[in-house]
Amino acid sequence: MNQRLQMPEATEEDLDLSLRPRRLEEFVGQRAVKSQLAVSLEAALARGEALDHVLLAGPPGLGKTSLAQIIAAELDVEFVQTAGPALERKGDIAALLTALTPNCVFFVDELHRLPRALEETFYPAMEDRRLPITIGQGAGAQVVTLDLVPFTLVGATTRTGLLTTPLRDRFGIQHRLDPYDPADLETIVLRSARILGAAIEQPGARAIAERSRGTPRVANRLLKRVRDFAQVRGTGMIDVAAADAALELLEIDHEGLDRHDRELLEAVCTSFAGGPVGLSTLAAAVGEEADTIEDVLEPYLLQRGFLQRTPRGRCATARAYAHLGLPEPSPDGERLF
Repeated sequence: MNQRLQMPEATEEDLDLSLRPRRLEEFVGQRAVKSQLAVSLEAALARGEALDHVLLAGPPGLGKTSLAQIIAAELDVEFVQTAGPALERKGDIAALLTALTPNCVFFVDELHRLPRALEETFYPAMEDRRLPITIGQGAGAQVVTLDLVPFTLVGATTRTGLLTTPLRDRFGIQHRLDPYDPADLETIVLRSARILGAAIEQPGARAIAERSRGTPRVANRLLKRVRDFAQVRGTGMIDVAAADAALELLEIDHEGLDRHDRELLEAVCTSFAGGPVGLSTLAAAVGEEADTIEDVLEPYLLQRGFLQRTPRGRCATARAYAHLGLPEPSPDGERLF
């Protein structure tokens, strides 16, 4: 009896990988970063040396991992990836560093979560390409220094302020990635739609871009959900009507705020009369962890001018009241009708 073999369907992770730009010229946005990085890459290639160590900072989803992979691709070297939380012992770092190939790119994501006790292990490796290892314990312990091949450490972080100065200063190339403007996100959405084989019109791509919170990762995620909506409840074409209907179904408004964002704003505006309100109190009121509010919800609300941080706590702005359609309180606490 013959059996028909079926290829496994592409997973969401496979699609995410396929949407990543592979070369620097394909990377959309971040023009200053691209121009500066292009010079450094060309100089390293001309000298036949490893690129200086690179620190990439900025909010999640802006392309730090993609840029690290592009650096390896442009240099035509091996790409080795790990994350700060995965490095728990000095032996973990030693095993990775001693296995590197010449001039390769060693990418450490979430560098700010690297245990402080392990940071000093990187110092001689980054500066002198040497790795001291202690063998034995007590009075009989000996320090053996291993020579490392030239390599480029690329660190990515969303919290630059949590990096110690000695570690941060050892990166010769430092770039911060900023949120994207809608025009660049529109280009990214159109490119991703071509890769996914989705039919899309430019106004539809623009509608998705404008609600993507300045983040390519969010834009690609919304594109996939709009594609599903257009396929199931539309004609298959991602036009502006399909995009608007799909994003309304996802409860994402024209400012890119979702239900959780609006619930947070409503709590500040209504339950606490616009603030100020402390983070722990606000977290209890909306049923979220304080870390989730501070790291996930607040940054975009602060960026868009809906919230303010003050020494006394979080305050809603006039723009927040206008966006929610609520009357703004007067300076003496009375609501203006």
